[in-house]
This record gives sequence, structure tokens and C-alpha cells, in this order.
Amino acid sequence: MSTSMRVVELVRFGAADAAFATRELPRPTPGPGQVLVRVLATSVNPLDFQTRRGDYRDQVALPAVIGNDVSGVVVETGPGAGDFQPGDEVWYLAPVFAGQGTYAEFHVVDQALVARKPAGLSHVEAAGLALVGVTAWEALVERAGVRAGERVLVHGGAGGVGSAAVQVASALGAEVVTTARERDHEFVTGLGADVAIDFSAGDYVPQVRALGGVDVVLDTVGGDTLTRSPEVLADRGRVVSIVDIPEPQNLLAAWGVNATYHFLFVSPGRAKLQALGRLVDQGRLRPVIGAVFPLADIAQAHTLLEGGSAGEGRGRPRGKIAIAVHPLDEPPHRTTP
Repeated sequence: MSTSMRVVELVRFGAADAAFATRELPRPTPGPGQVLVRVLATSVNPLDFQTRRGDYRDQVALPAVIGNDVSGVVVETGPGAGDFQPGDEVWYLAPVFAGQGTYAEFHVVDQALVARKPAGLSHVEAAGLALVGVTAWEALVERAGVRAGERVLVHGGAGGVGSAAVQVASALGAEVVTTARERDHEFVTGLGADVAIDFSAGDYVPQVRALGGVDVVLDTVGGDTLTRSPEVLADRGRVVSIVDIPEPQNLLAAWGVNATYHFLFVSPGRAKLQALGRLVDQGRLRPVIGAVFPLADIAQAHTLLEGGSAGEGRGRPRGKIAIAVHPLDEPPHRTTP
């Protein structure tokens, strides 16, 4: 096996078409408790284009390999890494802003963050589910503590995190309300949403109130969506936001309904992946892959993703944009138009 690997590096902050360069770097070597994975697929997330445009420049030293989703095959294990063997198919969410990212042919990771890939998922599908699935699970299960029979509002149900969250909330036994453009209503109800509201057609708040409010809001949009969350909450409701908050929020209305707020920056972990894998095996969770690009076309993938939010952008696909890093010897993945 070659001692080098191909990567796509972020070489400057700014527009996607001038930000990246393809280079050869030494292949990493796994240390104690680590595994070396041949990356078959990764994906792009809003965190990626936010990093590329310079939102986190204090945490990213250029040049840098970014990216956080991996599905691939273990090729080497370090000392004490006995949980996996070469040839094992795995998937994981790499630590954010810590070491080399996943826009590369090989990646080293602590074995504690890695899980065996669900057999029912292709590598493209697994890579497209890792970050968004873990985010949805952490938001709804670990933070909001969603219980069967509760009503959950997921903003942006046609987007990456939103499409996973609708399915996870439904699997938990919740009644799921989601916001999405009218053209996506059939799609989100097919994922498990009980009610779909067209956020582009006017104020969504009266429509949610007419249902009796919600116990949990998952905010994937931010801004006015976060500010108005208390207006739709039942007493002692919970809000989980995964969006940066550049300005202070007036939470007086939240105080009035005894609300609990969680601001989530996702953290990787094997147990979350295993929980998601069980839902996949049960047929209750499926990745939504809207487009697949080769590694060399990362810039185009960023441009497509950045064109809108939560499935809003013209021409932007629903769900996730995946990256095929190596040629994939597997059945075609399922795509969603």
C-alpha cells in the first residue's frame, strides 16, 4: 500500500471555487487505541461551509483538511486497538476541529468513536447519516428527553438534520410537526411527520398553536425561528438549537412558559451510532442522500449546499450531499430527487 494519500485541503477562507486544493500527503499511522480507516465516503455539512468561509478561523489553521463524516474500511490498528480488525466496515463522526478531517483517502481516529457500519447501508448512505443522525439523536434523546406521546416541532424537515430528526422523533413515539416548503410536504410525511407546515406561506406560529402547541422544538434554522420558539411551547417545553447565536436572545417569553433551552454542538460517540444503527436495522431510519460528488468536486458540493437552508434553496437536493472518496464496489445508493 502506498505511504501517501490524496486529500483536499482548505488553503484559503472564502468562496468555494478558490478555497480548496488537491494534494498528496503522508498517510497517517494509527497510535495507541486508534484505527486507520480507508475512507470510502464522507459528506458535506453546514459546519463545513461555515468553516470554509472563515466563521471559525480562530480554530482552524490553514492549510487544513476539514470534514467530519466517515464510512469506510479499517486497514490498520494501533497498539491496544482491539475492538476492530483490518477489513471491518465502519462508520463514525470525527471530532470537530481536532486533527485531520475527512476530505482524504485515509483517516485516523480513536476506536472509541467508531461503530460497525449497519449492513443495510451503503458507504455513501452511512457517511451521509453520521453527523446528522448523531445530532438528531443527541438533540432529541439526550438533551430534550423526548417521550412517546409528546409533540415535537422539527424546523427544516427536508434538510440534513431535519430529515433525520423527523424519523428519530417518530421512532420515539412522538407526534411530529415539521416546517418545510409545500413541495416537500409529501416527502416529510413519508419520513414520519404527522403535520407539515409551509413556512414560506406565512406565519407558522398560529398553525402550531392551533394544534395545542408543542413539547419540544428542534431549531435547525436560527434567527427568528429561535426567537419565536416560546410562542409555540407548551408549559415546561424544551428547545434545542443547533445553530450559532451571533446576537443575544430575549428569553422573557421562554421564562413565561418555564422553558428549558439547550444549545447543541454535536459530540461524537459510538453509543449514539449504535442506537442509530438499531433504528436502521428496524427499518425506522433511512438516510436521505440528495446528491453525490467525487472528492475532487468538493467545491461544487459546497456551492450546492450553501445555496439554501433546510431544503429551501433552488436546486438544492433534500437531505445530505455525500462525497464518494474511493470508487465504491457496492449497489447503487438510494437517492431522493
